Amino acid sequence: MSLSFPGRRSVLRGSLAASAALTLPTALGAAPAFARSGRPRADWGVQAGDVTADSGLVWVRSDRPARMIVETSATESFRNPRRWRGPLLGADSDFTGTTRLHGLPSGEQIHYRVLLADPDDPRRTGEPVTGTFRTASTRRRDGVKFLWSGDLAGQGWGINESIGGYRIFDAMARLDPDFFLCSGDNIYADGVISATQALPDGSLYRNVTSEAKSHVALTLDDFRGNFRYNLLDEALRRFNAQVPNVIQWDDHEVRNNWYPGEVIGTGTPYPAGTRLDDMAVRSRRAFSEYFPVSTISGRPDGRIYRVHHHGPLLDVFVLDMRTYRNANSPDDQTTDPRGILGAEQLAWLKRELSRSRAVWKVIAADMPLGLVVPDPVEGLANFEAVAQGDPGAPLGRELQIAELLRHIKHRGITGTVWLTADVHHTSAQHYDPSRAAFKDFAPFWEFVSGPLNAGAFPASALDGTFGPDRVFVKAPTASNVSPAEGYQFFGEVDIDGDSGELTVRLREYDGTVLFTRTLRPGRVGQ
Repeated sequence: MSLSFPGRRSVLRGSLAASAALTLPTALGAAPAFARSGRPRADWGVQAGDVTADSGLVWVRSDRPARMIVETSATESFRNPRRWRGPLLGADSDFTGTTRLHGLPSGEQIHYRVLLADPDDPRRTGEPVTGTFRTASTRRRDGVKFLWSGDLAGQGWGINESIGGYRIFDAMARLDPDFFLCSGDNIYADGVISATQALPDGSLYRNVTSEAKSHVALTLDDFRGNFRYNLLDEALRRFNAQVPNVIQWDDHEVRNNWYPGEVIGTGTPYPAGTRLDDMAVRSRRAFSEYFPVSTISGRPDGRIYRVHHHGPLLDVFVLDMRTYRNANSPDDQTTDPRGILGAEQLAWLKRELSRSRAVWKVIAADMPLGLVVPDPVEGLANFEAVAQGDPGAPLGRELQIAELLRHIKHRGITGTVWLTADVHHTSAQHYDPSRAAFKDFAPFWEFVSGPLNAGAFPASALDGTFGPDRVFVKAPTASNVSPAEGYQFFGEVDIDGDSGELTVRLREYDGTVLFTRTLRPGRVGQ
């Protein structure tokens, strides 16, 4: 289908879909005709991802075998477009594909359209689907604005068209950000979405349903179906065509609170002896098929952690706190070389932070640092994140975070800010050694947002090891509050090009600002 999307920044507001009706010049022969019966269709929309100053990735899914073709232009008219020949899309990738665009001008609006051509007859192409993104600027004065959140379609709360579907994405699109950082739980592979769920007032929450969401994900096709489910939502498809993504993952892409080496199953719904490492391989493959992510392809481990450079003002360090962690436990050990990041990722992060010359270094963590996230198993007080509730000296996974914070302080690395989601409420924590049991670090801020469309939960307890002070929080008092009742959140980061100041705004699903904090560059303590 052809969708209409608002323009961005310096672009005139209006429909991008109008350009889709234009006749396209083509290197494949005469201009093709569109939308005829039997031609490939791109009903799942388009996405862009991991956009830099001169490159970007464009994604599409076809309904049948097709050749992916991308055309780019500086204007919506697509006069004199540049053409990119993409991959053949087939069943081996669930008919998805990504094309890398390179040599793009920095700091400019790029309009693109994706054509799907019949592999046996290149003249037979489907109706083009349009999108746009803005490349990162190399000019500091242009500033940077991005959004972040996480947790989509969780706890059985899916696409409810009576409340506008995933309506939060329309509010985010109105802010016209340079990109969106999704902090994990892009799907809930371990959750079923039924046609209805009861609400406290006795009414029903009505979900769009699909076969893939009628049971937990076990097979590769199940995981693919979970990603496809979200793309049934019109607001999300509109947003994807307007705002490029930076995507990370967490636990629900596989199963709640999973860790490497875990074996589960009593027969229902998971077969006895289910190895979550095997499930993670299937999920990672589907993840790589359904998102334009730069590092996941071409590496045997399907690496997700990476650094996203966005001009002189910003580097975003996208972490993977799931794939390399140790087992969930009481987390009170006095030595822990593996921790929550693994040794290789920790070394990478320390190295890349030291190399960064950006004014601001945003550490995109898929789990919070000082918020206690339990994972009780058979009566054991196990923990899922970094903190375990002991306010004393670092133990367990805290030891690795202490090493990282010490490195940041002793290398004189300024401008670090932590962003996360996961806990299904929004809050702001300031960490300070004067309040902490561990004191060898420089003060910093951690901001929490989400969920996008999932159950909301009460605020998590704080762990005093790194001295957090919760300056702001909004959370329900009940558990698993539905999206129809509010408590859905996203965050905004706006870096001013003149002053270099970074302003964080925590927002509700409709865009209402709940909390604002402005940080000044080069300062310690904030």
